Amino acid sequence: MPAKNSRLYVGGRWLDTPATFPVEDPATGEPIAEAADATPEHALAALDAAHAAQAELAASSPRTRSGWLLAAFDAVVARTEEFAETITRETGKPLAQSRGELAYGAEFLRWFAEQATQLHGDFVVSPDGGSRILTTHRPVGPALLITPWNFPLAMLTRKLGAALAAGCPTLLKPAEQTPLTAVLLTEVLAGLGLPAGAVNLLTTTRAPELSAALMADDRLRKVSFTGSTAVGSALIRQSAQHVQRTSMELGGNAPFLVFDDADLDTALDAAMLAKFRNGGESCVAANRFLVHRSIAREFTERFTQRVRELVPGNGFDPSSTVGPLIDARQRDKVHELVRDAVAGGAEAVTGGGPVAGPGYFFEPTVLTGVGAGQRVLQEEIFGPVAPITVFDTEAEALELANATRYGLVAFVCTRDVSRAVRVAEACETGMVGINRGIVSEPAAPFGGVKASGLGREGGRSGIGEYLETGYFALGR
Repeated sequence: MPAKNSRLYVGGRWLDTPATFPVEDPATGEPIAEAADATPEHALAALDAAHAAQAELAASSPRTRSGWLLAAFDAVVARTEEFAETITRETGKPLAQSRGELAYGAEFLRWFAEQATQLHGDFVVSPDGGSRILTTHRPVGPALLITPWNFPLAMLTRKLGAALAAGCPTLLKPAEQTPLTAVLLTEVLAGLGLPAGAVNLLTTTRAPELSAALMADDRLRKVSFTGSTAVGSALIRQSAQHVQRTSMELGGNAPFLVFDDADLDTALDAAMLAKFRNGGESCVAANRFLVHRSIAREFTERFTQRVRELVPGNGFDPSSTVGPLIDARQRDKVHELVRDAVAGGAEAVTGGGPVAGPGYFFEPTVLTGVGAGQRVLQEEIFGPVAPITVFDTEAEALELANATRYGLVAFVCTRDVSRAVRVAEACETGMVGINRGIVSEPAAPFGGVKASGLGREGGRSGIGEYLETGYFALGR
């Protein structure tokens, strides 16, 4: 079924634009729709609308904002198949995984609906007894939410749910590869009775121009970005002019540590999920497999057999378990990393190259004998490639795990509880998965350290990214 063409949503109105851009199906390389191509002028009009909506949104009751988000949750779930098909159409991922993203993404709407009514200040006596300290919270203000293409629904709801729960009007800027899911979500939100300007949608091929125009305006008070560290760093620099609040969920280089006492069945299940969910196109995908030498052969053989059973294919084909990469550029980047590793002495024990077209598929790949300096261990792969390196001691494993500028997530497989805690505490990451291959959870704080970002999304701290704390000093 062809997708319908899309429009912008600004100040409670749908707008056509003179210019459009094609949206491709990465499983075929064929265009499936035309999306409205916003200009900086459109972006500033959206900021006008958001600024105008701020007072009304901030004055709305927590119960009202909670009600909007619960209604959005119900509406999104009711349209599960429509959302899932749209996600598969513009990302290529298997339909079952798109349904999983729908369920996960919708939960952020419900979670932040619950959080909207749980914002508490403090009233305490000062230590010297001379005054009373009253703290309150208020919304930061208009928020620019910039999301990537790999999870086009969940990355939006994770930001949007928190912003609306806090009372912040939003400007949504989805990735140009996947605007259609954002359009569908905006259609849902447009029918919920929010103030005009509370939600604005800007699809565009001119993201740097739009973000520069918006961030040069001091009415924009918050920027939340998920994407590459290079772009995130540029946005942080731009935010300095008006000291805008930023949340940055950036690149990852997740180590997956398998110790000699690990339950191999559990470790293998976790490894497959951590690496091949979403075809490896995930910031929390396992990027490096570090396996104790005593079990490395058995782990590699069993892991490789499971990888060989994966089936690349169109996401609408029920037999497909791995979708395409998002575009030719990403496929070629993954291929370059594999070729570089093999040239450096690694062996592709399965896979190793692109799948003949149509579409942008890459073979699920396992690499062994990967040297410590190889690019495939240093850079975020964002594809279905699993490099395996061996270690001999816990100290060596931790040294290898932390030998990266990134610090988003690590995975640890061991049956020793003390070791699990010890290693998790020593990992220089914001999150650690222990004997499991996924850490994402709406009720948990998601985020990293070092070059992997600033701030947290989800959990109780997620809404705090959109709130300012006020303090009143009360005399006796």
